[in-house]
Amino acid sequence: MYTGYGFRDFEIGDVDVLKHNGIYHLFHLTLPSHDYIAHAISHDGLKWQRVKNALFISDPVAWDDDMLWTMHVSPDPYRPGGWRMFYTGLCMGERGRIQRVGMARSDDLYIWHKDDSGAYPLEIPADYYEHSLEEGRHWVSFRDPYFFLDNGQRYLLAAGRVNTGPVIRRGCVTMAREVSENHFEFCQPLFHPMQYDDIEVPSVIKRKERYYLIGSIREDIKVHYWYADEFAGPYRNFHDNVLLPQGNYAARVTKEEEKHLVWNFFFKGLTTEGQHLMAPPKELIVDDHGELRLKSFTGFRELIQRSLTAESLAPLKPLFNNPHASGVVTAGRCCLSSESGFEAFIVQGEYQDFILRGTLNLEDSGKCGLLVRLNDEGDGYYLSLDLFKGIGQIRAWAHKPDGDGDGAFHYEQLQAAHYVPNSRPHQFSLLAFEQYIEFSLDGCVLLTLADDQFDRGRVGFYVESATIQIDDLILELCDTPQTDSYPDGVPNY
Repeated sequence: MYTGYGFRDFEIGDVDVLKHNGIYHLFHLTLPSHDYIAHAISHDGLKWQRVKNALFISDPVAWDDDMLWTMHVSPDPYRPGGWRMFYTGLCMGERGRIQRVGMARSDDLYIWHKDDSGAYPLEIPADYYEHSLEEGRHWVSFRDPYFFLDNGQRYLLAAGRVNTGPVIRRGCVTMAREVSENHFEFCQPLFHPMQYDDIEVPSVIKRKERYYLIGSIREDIKVHYWYADEFAGPYRNFHDNVLLPQGNYAARVTKEEEKHLVWNFFFKGLTTEGQHLMAPPKELIVDDHGELRLKSFTGFRELIQRSLTAESLAPLKPLFNNPHASGVVTAGRCCLSSESGFEAFIVQGEYQDFILRGTLNLEDSGKCGLLVRLNDEGDGYYLSLDLFKGIGQIRAWAHKPDGDGDGAFHYEQLQAAHYVPNSRPHQFSLLAFEQYIEFSLDGCVLLTLADDQFDRGRVGFYVESATIQIDDLILELCDTPQTDSYPDGVPNY
């Protein structure tokens, strides 16, 4: 995962990614200072190098002399080959309580110049939205701009708040139409669910003649989405409209030929106070029901160096020697069972960066799951699967040698997600790269997170009063995707 280093590791804030001439360009905030918008490049979407920073805060007493917040880069519709960056700015004289939107231009994505024509910054008007410090929460919400082109019409979306209703439920997606270059007319909100304090980092994509609005919600620290048949709405949601589980935030989508990739940062610790890391991308697809799903990034396949089959991983060793448990590998099929109690079955060897995949079938109604980076005492990550209720959860579980009583063990829920159970058997894929962990079930990403409590160890499965069969088991060993974020030998442009 992409992060920083130095006297104190900087934290990755909101991200925006595009691909141009075969190169991914990442623009991101740097927390907690928000002094500049950073720029990094990558050829594979996994290994990044920093280049010249894109924008800095202005000198006092400019409108953006305090902080720079979320940005969006898109082709300049008025200058072929050029680029525009809409960005959020705050002013020290107002103690950062009023958010405005500015714009910068570039011819090559490396050198940026703020627009000084007088058309910017844009300020949120009073017709539909909170626009003064006397309203709502006594600070003006107008941030996270997103430029969207639809049927020849140009729109600028942003996170804002309506000016009526319960104070903590005014969050909306503001909308302005660009009627001529740098001239915007504000409209009523594109979407106001009457539910949240804010809808952060909003964006819209169009897939299969349907519009999908994506936004991040602080209340649960998840990425949600809504859909509509027309750009203007109304926007609706399915029974489950979570696109990315808890801890993932500020998602943006990049179109790459016929693919769409989702990029976001991750709150390490499941709260907004945790360390921020940029997650690897995931491919966005639309299923047969019109719902959005995520698939693992195909770029991971380029990191595979060697594959091990079930025969070379056998025998699967029972870790706790439960007398009611047994494990057998025959003709490539692993049959793992525990009539009473819990047992963990571990494949041969210790591993750090890998992809474990296969097909899993639960033969009865007990419990089962996967094990990641365990030591000989069973300390490590436990990924539980409730194949009946449709729940996946991953926990860190370990002995604390200095603990006493209840403090003798560490049991931490890292992430959970729900899905709709389907027919058996289930295809699974478990990715572990440095501190990034990703689990897919039946072709769709279910869990995606970062954690560094355990960096290497044993891999396997567990059963509890259950029998599982695992077919086509393969463990693919991978190169660690090192990120040399300091631009050693890279021109500063």
